Amino acid sequence: MLVLGVVAFVVWQHYGVKREDGLASGNGRIEATDIDVAAKIPARIKEILVHEGDYVTAGQVVVHMDTDTLEAQLHEAQAQLERVRSSAATARSQLDLRQAEKAAAQAVVRQREAELNVAQTHLTRSVNLVPKGAASAQQVDDDRARVLSAEAAIAAARAQVAAAEAAIVTARSEIAGAESNIEAQHATIQRIQADLNDSALKAPRDGRVQYRVAEPGEVMGAGGRVLNLVDLTDVYMTFFLPTAQAGRVTLGSEVRLVLDAAPQFVIPARVTFVADVAQFTPKTVETQIEREKLMFRIKAHLPPEGLREHIRQVKTGLPGVAYVQLDQQAQWPERLAVRLPP
Repeated sequence: MLVLGVVAFVVWQHYGVKREDGLASGNGRIEATDIDVAAKIPARIKEILVHEGDYVTAGQVVVHMDTDTLEAQLHEAQAQLERVRSSAATARSQLDLRQAEKAAAQAVVRQREAELNVAQTHLTRSVNLVPKGAASAQQVDDDRARVLSAEAAIAAARAQVAAAEAAIVTARSEIAGAESNIEAQHATIQRIQADLNDSALKAPRDGRVQYRVAEPGEVMGAGGRVLNLVDLTDVYMTFFLPTAQAGRVTLGSEVRLVLDAAPQFVIPARVTFVADVAQFTPKTVETQIEREKLMFRIKAHLPPEGLREHIRQVKTGLPGVAYVQLDQQAQWPERLAVRLPP
């Protein structure tokens, strides 16, 4: 228990928790959201266009990756697209040819049907003339043979029509396959083009370059970090308050920040996060004194519009003091009136 008491006292002293009427304060440090600029696909770094400390804007190209391999793949895919387009054109020509063959076969069927009608008419006449002696039995046999021959010719012509129809189905299948290959090649080209576009790494937000994690010439794997940026429009201070005070802090409560490096300025902020779990918890919490040793983390964000206006003056890592309203009716003392850099 003695050790826990000493720890709580050190925490209390370290975070400098103070109380004023309706206000509480704690020490903290200015922080900002980190953003990594990373390679999407494995590649070698060709050029880094920024240095540590440079300010960048959203969409600005900051790194060029080597694209020789991707450009070769793109040329190969484009050549393959031309080949499948040629295959599709050939398949369409074959379809036109098969349709013409079918039309010709159907014409032959009609011709053979006409010949069959003539042969059947001759056979009927011959059969009727035999009893009158006007036609011989031989003529009847010849006419019957002609009928049979015409029927066989019709069957052969109809088989040609069926073969042409099968060839048309095959040609249409080849066209569908060629068109699918064309779509696949278009998709391949789009994918490679997307990889080429992503090889020019861009800043996702406005911010400042914090670290150059890699250098030109290094080979990066997929997801390999090249740069680390700080989003200077998403800046906040984290500080700690004990249970009694943290329980009175609500989201959106007004906060005033005073930085050690610029104590003449008072910067406004708003509470955006209150931890639901204590950061420093003693083994027992049965008594009020023990409960007061619990420290809760609180985060106060600075307004983005003010950050954009003074973005060149924003620096992370600076220590300072955060003053937060515990009572919405509490008045800010004159020393904590908002004063911003010009």
